[in-house]
Amino acid sequence: MANQEEPKFKKIVNAADGLSLGISIVVAVLLGVGLGIFMKNLFGYGWLLWLGVFWGIGGAIMNVYKAYKKQKKSLDELANDPRYRHKKYDDSDEDENY
Repeated sequence: MANQEEPKFKKIVNAADGLSLGISIVVAVLLGVGLGIFMKNLFGYGWLLWLGVFWGIGGAIMNVYKAYKKQKKSLDELANDPRYRHKKYDDSDEDENY
């Protein structure tokens, strides 16, 4: 069991995750359009192209959402780090020091 086989597309998914957000948006839309063109040519229905376009746009939106969630999680971890917390001072303490 220790020698389990990795999923077939794991390297592709990891590479896509490492892409910058702008490139991943373009790749998602292009993949959707490509899939739409393929299905249109295979089945002969023109609306399948638009289905692929919408899938690509949906994938791009999902990439933006995932990047947002990952960044938010990272910033939340930094916010809880004591090195980056701001100290709250009482106004009365400031008056006494001057």
